Formats: sequence, C-alpha cells, structure tokens
Amino acid sequence: MRNLVPSWIRVPIIFFIIFGAVEFFIDSGDKPAFVEYPAVLLFLLLVLLILIAIEAIIGALENVMLHKLDEEAKARFLAEKESAVQFAWLKETYKKLLGQKPLEEEGEIILDHNYDGIKELDNNLPPWWLYGFYISVVFAAFYLLRFHVFNGPSQIDELETELAEARIAIEEYKKTAKDLVDVNTVTQLTDANDLAAGKKTFETNCVACHMIDGGGGIGPNLTDKHWILGGDIKSIFKTISEGGRSGKGMIAWKTQLKPAEIAQVASYILTFQGTTPANPKAPEGDIIVEPEAAIENATE
Repeated sequence: MRNLVPSWIRVPIIFFIIFGAVEFFIDSGDKPAFVEYPAVLLFLLLVLLILIAIEAIIGALENVMLHKLDEEAKARFLAEKESAVQFAWLKETYKKLLGQKPLEEEGEIILDHNYDGIKELDNNLPPWWLYGFYISVVFAAFYLLRFHVFNGPSQIDELETELAEARIAIEEYKKTAKDLVDVNTVTQLTDANDLAAGKKTFETNCVACHMIDGGGGIGPNLTDKHWILGGDIKSIFKTISEGGRSGKGMIAWKTQLKPAEIAQVASYILTFQGTTPANPKAPEGDIIVEPEAAIENATE
C-alpha cells in the first residue's frame, strides 16, 4: 500500500484521520479542540513532525538500500516504484469502469458498415453507466412505493411541519426575549431584578405625576382599586405604551422606553396595590374587581 500512494498524499491523509479522531473524541463545544485546548494543538504538531520524520527515515533507508543493489536490480526497483507512483491500480479500475475493448481487440467489435471510411464500434454501455441506471431504477421503485402507494410525507407536509416547529420556536423565543414583549404577551414580572429596574424607571419618569409612593398628584393614585383605563398588567402596559386619555392623559412612552422597560415599570406599579401613601389622591375611575372575587360574588 505504501508504494501505491506517494508520501505527499499519504502524510496528509494519515494526519487528517488523526485530526478527525481528536475532534470527534474531545468535546470542545463550538470551537475546534486545537483552539480550545493548546495541548491538543501541540499534540497535532508533534504527530505531524513524527509523520514527516518517519517518511524521511524511510526515504533515507531506501537510498541506502539502492546503493547496495546492482545496476539491474536498481533499475527494476525504480521502475516498480515509478509504476506505483503513477497509480497503476487506479488506471486499471478506470479502464474496467469504461468497459471498452483494448485497441488490439477492437477488430472483434467493428460493425460491417462505414461512412466515408469511418467505422463504428459495437461497444457495450460502460459499467458505470449501467450501475447508475440500475441504482436509479431501484431508487425509483422504492420512491414510488414510499410516497405514492403508502402516502409518505410530501414536500408540502414537510413544509407544514417545519413551519409548525418554527412557530413553536418563535413563541419559546418570545418568552425569553423581553424586548419582543407586547400588550398581548406581557405578563406580570416578579423577579427582584426586573422590579428594581422598574422602580428605577418609575422614579426617573413617573414620580412627577404619581409621587414617589404612588399616591398620585397630577396623575391618579396607583395604590387604590380604582383604575381609569384598567388595572391589570396588560391594561397598564398599554396605557404606558400608548398614553392615557386623549387630551388629558399622560403621554405615550413607547418612543422613550423599550417594551421590556415598560413591562418592568408596569409590574412595579402593581406592587403599590394595598400600600398606604403619605398623601393619597382621591380615587378616580372604576373599581377593578379581581376575577376570583367576581366569581365568588356571583355564587353568593
């Protein structure tokens, strides 16, 4: 085998086989193992140097052996080596795949007609073509049975499946991508970091109208059960984002605050419920009855 493949091909092949094995067995995440672990890079360089050294030693031994041979044996050895380097086995395989008669045997397949001295050979179809044709026939038979007899999934079915998976992936992504939140997907945040961020936003932008404790000033009291535009998380989010009543409500903050910041401040506002401000403003709007309470009242 060594004589069939020259060293300039053999060394890279062996090296990349070892390289692939290293990458397969060493878990390095998204990065190649030789990038993540410097020791792996050193090992690969050492392997490459060893392969080159082995080839150099073998070449030197061959030269020493050649000096010990007589002229006839040396010529024979070099001829065999030259023949191997030229990939004689590959040429033979290529000829077999073509399936052609050698030039000296073409007389057996010459047809008895000619055109202006041009004769025609009765060659068989090349084996590579025949094998490809047979494989395509077998594949077509399996394809016909799988998709037209037993109603296998079509491309439309695969597309619908992929679209359904994509929708699920988008919904899952929206749950963790806070800046994609909107009035339809917002939920009350309870994490301490989110509430702290909401408090900071409230104290920066909202205390002028609602006071630091939510008791209300120019704006309504945020601590009681009365709400002008709704007191659930979605209603509060919409009010902050789109603004209050036309002409006398607060401005729309959607151009100044990100959706995630609006969700945080809306959740912080709900923490005022049940607290007692220093100077509470008189109630405005309607009392918002919790769904659980409404059900209890209806059954009494």
